[in-house]
Amino acid sequence: MQTKLWNRNFTLLIAATGLGAIGGIAGGFAMSFLVFDETGSTMASALVLAAQLIPGFLLPLVIAPWMDRMPRKPFLVGGDVLNGIMYLLLGLYLLRGAFSYVGYLAFSLVLATLSSFDELAYNSIFPMLLPEGTQQKGYAVASTLYPVLRVVMLPLSAVLLDAVGAAWLLVGQGGLSLCAAAVESGIRIQEQRRPSEEGSGLKTWWADVKEAIQYLRREKGLMNIYGYMAVANGVGSGYSPILVAFFRTFPGMTATMYSLLSLAEFLGRSLGGMVQYRTEIPEKKKYGFAFLVYMLYETVDLFLLWLPYPLMLVSRGLCGFLGINSATMRQAAVQRYIPDRLRARVNAFESMLYTGAAAVLSLVIGALGEVLDYRLCVSLCGGFSMAVCLATIWRGRKYVRAVYERSGE
Repeated sequence: MQTKLWNRNFTLLIAATGLGAIGGIAGGFAMSFLVFDETGSTMASALVLAAQLIPGFLLPLVIAPWMDRMPRKPFLVGGDVLNGIMYLLLGLYLLRGAFSYVGYLAFSLVLATLSSFDELAYNSIFPMLLPEGTQQKGYAVASTLYPVLRVVMLPLSAVLLDAVGAAWLLVGQGGLSLCAAAVESGIRIQEQRRPSEEGSGLKTWWADVKEAIQYLRREKGLMNIYGYMAVANGVGSGYSPILVAFFRTFPGMTATMYSLLSLAEFLGRSLGGMVQYRTEIPEKKKYGFAFLVYMLYETVDLFLLWLPYPLMLVSRGLCGFLGINSATMRQAAVQRYIPDRLRARVNAFESMLYTGAAAVLSLVIGALGEVLDYRLCVSLCGGFSMAVCLATIWRGRKYVRAVYERSGE
């Protein structure tokens, strides 16, 4: 008998995710241009990006042991409520007040703090809402939803940015986050508080942290995957301001062309996600496929901004099509591999590693953008990520392969 994926809980979670993603895409597009337009500096844009990552590096270590012992739904709903309120306040302020770089930097820290709670809760509760045997399809849906929405929202966001301005886009993002929280509140899940055998307070927290550390020390496959993905995601975040600056300043390039470049990648992701939902790659071929996709991504980054614009679109579309399949396999494999009682803590470590790498790499790449040609910066990013991929995913293939193969058990 085939297990039904689209039950009440999964449908509500995907609907809420969609509402949040629509607002996040439009608001994120506006914010990516807001700082550069006001300051004209890639370093200033990179500093904001790095500052937004600080809470994501520090807070997961504090809250994850607690979250593993508590119901996770309140974290999910509450995070979206507070997030929505803060974006509403930011948008309303920008409608009447003048832009302040220091104030924007401080506000970004608050928003990032709230987002770190919400992201950790989402990643921890998502596997609990998937019926047994539907993990890969569930992650395929989740991974496809965002790129499908970007296909629609990126061109629309470019039009809205010019038509109504960044402030109204942020107000809209806040309203949609509140709607997402209302939908999430309808999820029905039985969660029990896990009592502690070591007492309470700091002693319990430290015991939980040590348990997760000891687990990760034994899991070389997870550590190699996390190591490469931290660098790859960090580099991708780091050169985002470089791409914005390139399309703002290079002769013949425009903001609309930038949105179409992203659109091509996410159109590819959308198509790839649909294929992944219906077709499963054989277990023994998953590792090889993932490694091939990683190397393709880094090769494209090496040459991306040196290509004629039509080839930029083709290359990003191909990367999107293949990348969504490897991402879905990785998410399903890793989350199934991690024991439920450790999931929030291990996901917290992953989040800390990713955000720490992104903060450092954003500053380094932003500084390079001040002194080097934008095209050379992106090429250096691709070369660095490729070297890390070979040192982790390829060199540790015995352990990485074991994570992928166990996903089907």
